[in-house]
Amino acid sequence: MQIGDRIKQLRERENISQSSLAGELDTTRAAVNAWEMGISHPSMQSLIELSRYFRVPVDYLLGLEDADRVSLDGLTEEEKTLVMQMIRHFENKQT
Repeated sequence: MQIGDRIKQLRERENISQSSLAGELDTTRAAVNAWEMGISHPSMQSLIELSRYFRVPVDYLLGLEDADRVSLDGLTEEEKTLVMQMIRHFENKQT
């Protein structure tokens, strides 16, 4: 799986738009779209920000590792979305 495919998969899992992700990363929607289409690749800084945002290792984004940091194996896509929403909720409560 290519890096763009991973970014798109993670973004869709969280049910956010390219524009929303771009806003979180302080980049443009066009940049996110180009990453997902394989036209360009994120910079090292963007990879780190993507890793932190999605809570996955950079190695996962690069395709060097196939496992999520927190195993969501066996869950449906809807259940995975709910888990990620819960994580975001708890992160926001701490700030």
